[in-house]
Amino acid sequence: MEVTVEKIAQLVQGRIEGNHQAFIIGPGRIEDAAEGQLSFLGNPKYEPYLYTTQATAVLVQENFKARKPLSTTLIRVPDVYLALGILLEAFDSGLPAPTDISSQVFIDDEAEVDPSARIGPNVQIQAGARIEKGVVIDGQSFIGAQSVIGENTRLYPGVKILHGCSIGSHCIIHSNSVIGSDGFGFSKNGKGEFEKIKQTGGVVIGDNVEIGANCTIDRGSIGDTRIETGAKLDNLIQIAHNVTVGKHTVIAAQAGIAGSTKVGSHCMIGGQVGIVGHLEIKDHTHIQAQSGVASSSKQSGEKLYGTPAISYSNYLRSYAVFRNLPEQMRRIQSLEQEIEKLKIQSNH
Repeated sequence: MEVTVEKIAQLVQGRIEGNHQAFIIGPGRIEDAAEGQLSFLGNPKYEPYLYTTQATAVLVQENFKARKPLSTTLIRVPDVYLALGILLEAFDSGLPAPTDISSQVFIDDEAEVDPSARIGPNVQIQAGARIEKGVVIDGQSFIGAQSVIGENTRLYPGVKILHGCSIGSHCIIHSNSVIGSDGFGFSKNGKGEFEKIKQTGGVVIGDNVEIGANCTIDRGSIGDTRIETGAKLDNLIQIAHNVTVGKHTVIAAQAGIAGSTKVGSHCMIGGQVGIVGHLEIKDHTHIQAQSGVASSSKQSGEKLYGTPAISYSNYLRSYAVFRNLPEQMRRIQSLEQEIEKLKIQSNH
């Protein structure tokens, strides 16, 4: 793809400072972009690269003020990351989608597949499944009995949608994720042995949800596990049975949420966060990476950090004390010695 800076600015409603007619052939990182590439400055710590980059053009915030002379063209936009998302979609050179329904697909006679769907080789679609208009399913995927894949959803290679699951429209599920695996349900019998509890529910995923690679979302034991509209899950995430993830919540990689916990809408959950079962995380809660959440949040908009997680500001104050404990101990020991000396002197 080759396009002028002027055309790019039109796509993102940007304002140009520099060469309107320079050609862009693709994106590049600001620290190592080459001539002909478009880059962006979204984080102030990368600003030094702006003055040395070879990129032909760079997206910057509308109010950005350069501190040194520039050799690159600037495209000023209201929101760098939103503009970048639009342009990366235009430059996308990702995995090509199947162009039709492969002859190497197994589709049960009792499944419904819209003629507009595109399905790669070695896909299996079981009885009662419904594949709606515009769906793209890449090779090696599996769609279980009675499951529904909504309009214009894309399943990348190796995705497994097990029986009785419902995927909304305009969703993206990346490679090797498993939707509808059994929840972790066991009970001890009289001999102290664990016996499996049948998991009879399903998984319901709303519209415009994106799920990364190698995620597992367990079916409910009774009732459904739910990922609501607009939620975004990174790679390697575990969602246990009967969990609800609210609308437009984002969860970073390697997080795990235990059974029957309800996560509110517009939450932000960092990488490697663990949340125990049967909690309620209220709307707009932010949980910092590697935190362990063992109790429900108290109000909307809380910021939590640590294990067990506490208020973010309290954690930072506590950590400021904790990291100085060795020095504080030395000071206390020194003061104790001085007190002992004073006691001895007073006794004389």
